[in-house]
Formats: sequence, C-alpha cells, structure tokens
Amino acid sequence: MRADWRSLAGLALAGWLVLPFLPLLIWSLAHGWRFPDVLPGEWSLKAWAYAISASSGIVESFVLTTLIALATTLLAALIGVPAGRALGLYRFRGKRLVMLLILAPAILPGIALVFGLHGVFLRAGLAGTVTGVVLAHLVPVLPYMTLIMAAVFARFDPAFEDQARTLGATPFQTFRTVTLPAILPGLLSGALFAFLVSWSQYLLTLAIGGGKVQTLPLLMFSFASAGRNDVTSAMALLYILPGLAIVVVTARHVTGNAAAPTDGLRP
Repeated sequence: MRADWRSLAGLALAGWLVLPFLPLLIWSLAHGWRFPDVLPGEWSLKAWAYAISASSGIVESFVLTTLIALATTLLAALIGVPAGRALGLYRFRGKRLVMLLILAPAILPGIALVFGLHGVFLRAGLAGTVTGVVLAHLVPVLPYMTLIMAAVFARFDPAFEDQARTLGATPFQTFRTVTLPAILPGLLSGALFAFLVSWSQYLLTLAIGGGKVQTLPLLMFSFASAGRNDVTSAMALLYILPGLAIVVVTARHVTGNAAAPTDGLRP
C-alpha cells in the first residue's frame, strides 16, 4: 500500500513538473492558436523546421550559449575549488569579510551589477566579445561554486591526503585518487548551479555583449517581442534541454555518497 502511494505521489509530481511545458509544446506545433479555441485549428512543424534551419541562427546561438556556459563553469571550478578549500578548512583574520565580498554579487541588485561591470569592461576592451561575456558571467556564478565547495571542504579531513603523500603519492596523484572522489558530489552540484546561472543570463550578456554576442536568451526575447509564439515556444523547449541533460547525468553522483571518506579520522 505504501509503495502504491509513493508511486502515485511520484506520478503526480512528474505531472506537475511536466504540465507547464505542455502549452509550449502545443504552441510550437500550432499554426495559429487564438482564443477561445481550446486547441489549435491547424497543426504544423514549420516552427521546428525554422528553428533548426541555418538561416534562423538558433542552432548557432544554442552552441554559443552552451560553450559560454561550459567555459564559465570551468573557470568557476578552477577558482572556486581552491577558494572553497581555504574558506572551509582554515581560519584566518578577515574570513567573514571575504565571505561577504564573495556574496556581494548575489546580494547587489542585478541592474547595478550590470552597469558597474559594463563600465569596467568598456575600459578593458572586453565589451562586445565572447571572452568578456564569459568573465561577466563568472561574477554571479562564482559565489555559488565557492560557497558550495567551502561547505564540502568543511567536512573534508586533510589527514587522508597526508597519508597518501606519506605513501609516496605526488600532489596530482593525491588530488586525483583522494581529494577529487571525496569532493566530487559537491563539485558536480556547484558545476550544475554554475552552468544553469550562466546559461540563463540575459542582462549581463546584453550589456557586455552589446548585441554582438547573440546567446539563446537574447534571441528568444527577440522572437517573443516580434510575436512569433510558435518559434519562441520551440526555442524554449530547446532551451531547457541542457539543464535536463545535466541533471540526469549528475543526479546519481550528487545524491550518492562520496567515494572517499571525509571526516573519519577526526576525534
């Protein structure tokens, strides 16, 4: 009986999550859908054909948006892992101030952050470039990665690394065989947040990219403003695919136990 209730609850939750995407699917297949019609009077694949065509630029923007999000995530990991280790394992003077500075981009109003960065990037010659957009995305992304890794390293026991080094492991071997398996679930969680935050950026991309870097959110807003509901809906469905794919791939690692012990040597 309990298993039946769990199955029903799971189906209800899945239906609740899928329900908002149903109108998007209908709009993407509709050739005109006007009130008070419950369903479109005519169905068509023209929106999808246009969305995947080379002339629309949607596929190009999709690839560009993915590459920007991946580059931002990689940079966030390279900076956030050592920063999170320092914040999670060590006590030092000014630690609270450092935490506040890390959180500042998430606390400040988005529009203030955008205008502040725009002035800096203009002077640095990075406005209107993909590199500038990646670095701009790093500003709101880095707090998530750093704070997640700080929480992970707060439970990490460096004594295991000391044991590996005592047995002759190099620093790289120690990181690969001891540290990385222990922090992998947290690292994947931080990477998931980093990717999704970068993937969904609109204001920062518009301000720093200056219209020259056409990511998917910018292009989707353009089609929506033009009243192309069918193409916009097709783009919206494409827009959620990377996030769903990453969740599916990382779910087992994120929800599972770490592959290496973290605090077993602590009294």
